[in-house]
Amino acid sequence: MSDQTPSQASPGNIILILGDQLSPDLPSLKQGNPERDRVLMAEVADEACYVPHHKKKLAFVFAAMRHFADELRENGWSVTYVRLEDSDNSGSLPTELDRMLSETPDCSVLMTEPAEYRLRTALTSWAEQREIDLTLLEDSRFIATHAEFQEWAKGRKQLRMEYFYREMRRKTGLLMQGDEPEGGQWNFDAENRKPAQDDMFMPGPFEVEPNAITKEVLALVADRFSENFGTLEPFWFATTRADALRALDHFVDRALASFGDYQDAMLEGRPFLYHSVLAQYINAGLLNPLEVCRRVERAYYDGDAPLNAVEGYIRQIIGWREYVRGIYWLRMPGYTKQNFLDASRELPDFYWTGETDMACMAAAIGQTRDEAYAHHIQRLMVTGNFAMLAGVDPHQVHEWYLAVYADAYEWVEAPNVIGMSQFADGGLLGSKPYAASGNYINKMSNHCATCAYDVKKKTGPKACPFNSLYWDFLHRNKEKLRGNPRLGQPYSTWGRMSDERQQEYLDSAATFLKRL
Repeated sequence: MSDQTPSQASPGNIILILGDQLSPDLPSLKQGNPERDRVLMAEVADEACYVPHHKKKLAFVFAAMRHFADELRENGWSVTYVRLEDSDNSGSLPTELDRMLSETPDCSVLMTEPAEYRLRTALTSWAEQREIDLTLLEDSRFIATHAEFQEWAKGRKQLRMEYFYREMRRKTGLLMQGDEPEGGQWNFDAENRKPAQDDMFMPGPFEVEPNAITKEVLALVADRFSENFGTLEPFWFATTRADALRALDHFVDRALASFGDYQDAMLEGRPFLYHSVLAQYINAGLLNPLEVCRRVERAYYDGDAPLNAVEGYIRQIIGWREYVRGIYWLRMPGYTKQNFLDASRELPDFYWTGETDMACMAAAIGQTRDEAYAHHIQRLMVTGNFAMLAGVDPHQVHEWYLAVYADAYEWVEAPNVIGMSQFADGGLLGSKPYAASGNYINKMSNHCATCAYDVKKKTGPKACPFNSLYWDFLHRNKEKLRGNPRLGQPYSTWGRMSDERQQEYLDSAATFLKRL
């Protein structure tokens, strides 16, 4: 097996393409030759079932794979496509490769590296055991190579996204004027924290009517995965590159200008606000992250979107997305098992049902169930914040996020959950736990107005649970967190409370947690 890019692919390659590699400029396709190589794509139970994926995610991936296979055939490639319902489907990618190699035993296997450690390990182990010539090409769709991130991280006492992001700006030239950032500063996040009002125009994401291929997949998922989490229909995701590009244009033309101001806002019954809802297309390969950023950048220079919106969006992709990928490969294996705060509570059942009296949690989980989507603040400051405050086992939280979102792949999801959301890596990824009381949710949403709990009450059965859980979290983790410089003020506030007031918070939290 080789990780090196060969000068010329060996004759008679089998090019294995994964469900998140649906890109015409995929390195293995660029290295291959349609006249001599054969493409293998397969829907297999191992990948469909390693977590209980949301029905919409399964439908999106399978439909996008089938459309992509047809596009490859139209472009002259010989494609072997194994459907999940095929009677001779062996159930795993290694055994499907075995089956194809039995027909063409002299072939080598060429592929772009898997984005997930689990799958890379399975395929490289298979190749070593079977003594198969497997060549893995580095995925050029990411901006930072593995070596570049490792070099950036080497010797640093702390890894912080902001400094890595600046390197990515310099490398890409996005929003740069020579060596200086556009507008004189790197980050305009302080301007991106406005609460939205319900009477504002919000365009919603681009919707696609399912065609015959997608309808066939919807029927398959409804039949085979009826017990999985989530609502399957209505299904409106783009499943081709052409439609994903239309979704990108739709966002830039209709929503980008307001994205920055309201990207942290939450509104009852408004799941999308001004968000692009493009992450599933980028992560599956239908859109290239750099082309998305350049399209967004052009809107700024054309005068169609303000700098705070454009910079904020680009930062999410070339900053945060690239950063978490670097963290993932730097610390795997073992990263998903980290548990710095020794949290051990079982994930509450309402994460799967949405049946809770907490309005913010019901809204975030309900739209996750219906859309396989929630935006970053809902994931971080609502469902993630609650799980951390309640002391839920971070590995269970990780597996939930991996299962329920259409854009979730372990390389991007795990660092966001283990590091950012749950602080289970002890501060490797982020500088502090993102813990907050009900006041933050009340400031950024309208959920509290209709909630069964009172956000203004601090303790007691009618008080917002986030309020007492916040102080309980700080108290029970004081030995590990008190020295964090970004938590000095909250611990100082806690220390000034009377013993009686502290005990009221702890008792109120304990009463609530017993009901979980």
